[in-house]
Amino acid sequence: MAVTKQQKVEILAELTARFKDAGSIGFATTNTLSVAEFSDLRNDLREVGASYMVAKKTLIVKAMKDALGIEMDASTLPGQIGVVCSNEDAMAGLGKVNDLVKSSKGEKIEWAACVFEGELKDLETTKQLAGMPSRDTLLGRLVGSMQSPLSGLARWFDAAAKEMEAKGVDTAGKLEAGVPAAEAPKEDAAPASAEEAPKTEETKAEEAAPEAPAEEKAA
Repeated sequence: MAVTKQQKVEILAELTARFKDAGSIGFATTNTLSVAEFSDLRNDLREVGASYMVAKKTLIVKAMKDALGIEMDASTLPGQIGVVCSNEDAMAGLGKVNDLVKSSKGEKIEWAACVFEGELKDLETTKQLAGMPSRDTLLGRLVGSMQSPLSGLARWFDAAAKEMEAKGVDTAGKLEAGVPAAEAPKEDAAPASAEEAPKTEETKAEEAAPEAPAEEKAA
């Protein structure tokens, strides 16, 4: 079915608006995708804040120029071209399409080029970018790596608390060191002998006094 001049104007306006708002734009050859596969792909993209649209290459090239000032060669877009625009996460839309590219081994859909960070990328760079994880995926991995040691610590505390309760101890350190038996109260020590008894000031004075002469002792 031929596209009227008015429809071309409307499609061009829509492409231009999408290109201006997109964090990334992917161009994929989609010659053999079925209607049902197109529908499933659009639904998957919608879930991550991305969109998919098929358009004529002449309109895509003009919209790229009008929206981003990027000169694009239509020969770099072989076959029927689908355009995926990612808005919320620049990697999310590319990743969803890339999942289909990998699952179909490039037979139903294959990358042609992309615009990332305001620059037109070739096929090989597009494949590398499309294979990178999305922001949500990276955040999920980060949270998982943070939760792993916390979960292990929580399990240790739980096991330690149960063991403390079973052994009747009040600190975790006593689990490995062992709890020393209560020491018996010490009996009062026997009084020291006269020789060992502490010397008083009077005793010290007597020892320090000179010994009296023998005559005085006899008297």
